[in-house]
Amino acid sequence: MASLIDKINTLIKANLHAMVDQALKQNSLAVIDQYIRDVDNNLNALEDATVTVGGQVKTLQRKLDDFTGQEAELDKNIDIFLRQGKDDLARAAQAKMNSVKSLKDTYARQLETQKNEYESLKSARIKLQSKLVTIRQQRDEMQHLLELAKAKEITNKAMKSLNDLAGAGDQDIARLADGIREKLDQESARAEIAASNLDQQMDDVLGKGELDAQLEERKARLGIKN
Repeated sequence: MASLIDKINTLIKANLHAMVDQALKQNSLAVIDQYIRDVDNNLNALEDATVTVGGQVKTLQRKLDDFTGQEAELDKNIDIFLRQGKDDLARAAQAKMNSVKSLKDTYARQLETQKNEYESLKSARIKLQSKLVTIRQQRDEMQHLLELAKAKEITNKAMKSLNDLAGAGDQDIARLADGIREKLDQESARAEIAASNLDQQMDDVLGKGELDAQLEERKARLGIKN
């Protein structure tokens, strides 16, 4: 997963201006075509990863709901046992509730982590798709630009960058170059992504002395005297 995210980040952060300028210098769309292929390939992998993590989120949520329900039921039963003077049963229920709560808390932390990763993957997918749409559109414009420059006999020395073409003195070429620059500027403004991960820790199951202390606290709250 980490290697995929690194590849996606690299593709999202790719400088489209520099890519277009390189294509102009080489008088070839090869660098743009390679970028499009790379994005297509990694989008498929990103789609699979997003579906996988999304499924994990649903599974963790279901388990969390289950343990939350168990905890509530045990909490109710402990009060019933204490009112009936069945301290042994109350102690056993308290121990089980502590174990259930530990598992519930663990699933809650895992769920939060997976939710963050799921949102990051969805965000990366949207941004990469946006960049792909932009570069595909500008590829067509670039092809037109290269053909027009060739027809108007603009030399390769003058075709070092979009800025050079914008000031080349030909209105048709300048207009095309400005249009491409504007689209690339808009895409550059969209491209940022951040991912966050949460640390996961397990809570220890309480010992008998702590269990008794918890029961005594409940008895005091319920007005039960030993």
